[in-house]
Amino acid sequence: MKTIETIATVNADRKITLQLPPEISPGEHQIRLAIGEKLVAEKPTTNKERPPLDFPAITVGTWPADLSLRREDMY
Repeated sequence: MKTIETIATVNADRKITLQLPPEISPGEHQIRLAIGEKLVAEKPTTNKERPPLDFPAITVGTWPADLSLRREDMY
């Protein structure tokens, strides 16, 4: 059994069209369809529509020359 999760647009005539991935073989298949009660908000499709992430950066200077990050030295 394969699970495919997607968003479909329901037309005025209450019909949808699905494009299945190539690993689904032609023929008869048992399909289960669950419809969410709420409409899905439109999501941005490209990074151009979403602003870049802005993570804070803290500058603490350079590491000490004698800094050892060996496990034995940390414990």
